[in-house]
Amino acid sequence: MVRKLRGALEFISHHEASGGVFLLLAALLALVLANSAAAPLYGALLDAHLSLQIGEFGVDKNLLHWINDGLMAVFFFLVGLEIKRELVEGELSTVRQAALPAVGALGGMVVPALIYVALNAGDEHALRGWAIPTATDIAFAVGVLAFVGSRIPASLKIFLLALAIIDDLGAIVIIALFYTANLSPEALGLAAVGIAGLVLLNRSGVTRTAPYVLLGVFVWLCVLKSGVHATLAGVATALAVPLTPYEEGGRTESLAARLQGSLHPWVTFGVLPAFAFANAGVSLSGVSLEKLLSPIPLGIALGLLIGKPVGVLLFARIAVALGIGTRPEGSTWLQLFGVGILAGIGFTMSLFIGMLAFPQPEYAADIRIGVLAGSICSAVLGYLLLRRAAPSPATLPPS
Repeated sequence: MVRKLRGALEFISHHEASGGVFLLLAALLALVLANSAAAPLYGALLDAHLSLQIGEFGVDKNLLHWINDGLMAVFFFLVGLEIKRELVEGELSTVRQAALPAVGALGGMVVPALIYVALNAGDEHALRGWAIPTATDIAFAVGVLAFVGSRIPASLKIFLLALAIIDDLGAIVIIALFYTANLSPEALGLAAVGIAGLVLLNRSGVTRTAPYVLLGVFVWLCVLKSGVHATLAGVATALAVPLTPYEEGGRTESLAARLQGSLHPWVTFGVLPAFAFANAGVSLSGVSLEKLLSPIPLGIALGLLIGKPVGVLLFARIAVALGIGTRPEGSTWLQLFGVGILAGIGFTMSLFIGMLAFPQPEYAADIRIGVLAGSICSAVLGYLLLRRAAPSPATLPPS
């Protein structure tokens, strides 16, 4: 049964837009439930408690937290695998390849944060959300780009992928530095022991999955109790997984590549839609233009819609002018600006950072309204601009 389901997911995942479509459907379902007679059932489902008890050690959380702290750790594990592969042997493996997307990603984080800060200056608590519009949802952004079709140069897709991966790395650093509190030295010490064990497995040439999974779960439990957000355990575990190829069953590949290929459909069509379903449901009762124009949602929405493309394009142009990087082959500045707009689709990552910045329930509507408004507008405008900026099929050279 599992093999058949995995095969179906892999078949669907061959179309790059599929992940974005599933995310959108999950978010829409959450919005419908949260604004219907089923709203109490939706809330009760997310508040249902699940316990994990091993001896005297136990974890008791509601479904919402299991998704945000547990399933999202699997997502960040996959992100960690992608970052490691790109840094070691992929599009970010040389300074010249990484320069332009790295500088563009920096601009795409700095300018949105400045816009948010400018609109929330004077409110110390609201300023905790400065990082919300700095994120990019890679599944949604690449999905929208796929709808534009083959008229967009392949180099632009590579640029967007590299930019989004660096963006994810930036989000990981931001979470670790700015959204961590009440640290437990004992739990952190045990997590460090677990990470050392993972490194030892790598150095010893262990290529079986089970030891890494067992130690990874141990690290996750320790980080969960440490005060550092538990999803960072997924990244730490991924960075210890070996990239050295080995032969098994007539195939030669690394454990990291095998895990990445196995997890990708489950994360794309399971973990991320589950997160969207759990976090996108917001009651629209009483939502008005005045509510959208209040500082927090407006700062998020404008940071994503304006700050992202302006930051990406401005910093990219500076990088090219200084000779640090080169514009993606076959692309125009207008197309690069369109890709920058797509980078403003923050959705999953923006909601995730928003949850960390404002854990209080009274801020949930502000975060979700701002993220959804900015992300939806970015998706629509980015798609329309790229369609208009792309040459017509008749003018393309034969492949």
